[in-house]
Amino acid sequence: MNGAALAQGTQLTYASYLEIDRLLDTQRPRSRAHDEMMFIVVHQVYELWFKLLLHELTCLQERLEAGDSGPALHTLRRCVTVLQVAVDQMDVMDTLSPAQFAGFRDCLGSASGAQSAQFRELEAVLGARDRMALEHYEKGCAERLRIEAAMNRPPLLDSFLCYLSLQGYPVPAEVLRRNPALPFEATQRVREVLVQVNQDDLVPAQVAEGLLDLDQLLQEWRYRHSKMVQRMIGARRGTGGTSGAAHLRTTWATPAFPVLWEVRGA
Repeated sequence: MNGAALAQGTQLTYASYLEIDRLLDTQRPRSRAHDEMMFIVVHQVYELWFKLLLHELTCLQERLEAGDSGPALHTLRRCVTVLQVAVDQMDVMDTLSPAQFAGFRDCLGSASGAQSAQFRELEAVLGARDRMALEHYEKGCAERLRIEAAMNRPPLLDSFLCYLSLQGYPVPAEVLRRNPALPFEATQRVREVLVQVNQDDLVPAQVAEGLLDLDQLLQEWRYRHSKMVQRMIGARRGTGGTSGAAHLRTTWATPAFPVLWEVRGA
């Protein structure tokens, strides 16, 4: 609700605060198939979770880079909880049978989940630097600009290393000053710092554990997504010309923070 409406004495209600009318007017099935409504709602809810994750991850990076352990842990736990809900939401999609999906699939045209700009931005915040992901978006469009901006900012792992430096760990200066537009490449000195963090088992280790929780859930979401696609269309190509489940199977086991996994048990 805008300030003018409030100035005129309009009462703020649950519906007006959340703009429920506008929200519920965005489900526009393109077929008469009963199951298309569920398909639309679930994907819209995913986009809302992605929006919240991007919002919280921005806050998390700020808190890490300020060295604020308590607030950082709180925000990280919220991110993990949100992503867990997103993974569990796949249970709803699993109720869609191949025949039900076929009832409206042709109406999707060239639309594909691979075009989710928020998910691509989320991947970039977590460290992905695959410029091929930009090919789904026209040059200069708002979605592409957001993803490019995320790829040029320090990713979450860089913020964690900055946090470790503020906690007194000897993170190499060249790592803290590295070009964030390039993929992160762990050095032996960085591995040694992370091993020490694990051995100390203090608050920084709890943050590292939270990052692993986040990474594990992202891999689980990718796995669930790939199996859901396989259940619905088998080996057929996906919408929008994507390779469908075959491509998704190549992505789900790729960690966002490989170096955090490498130092486990060291």
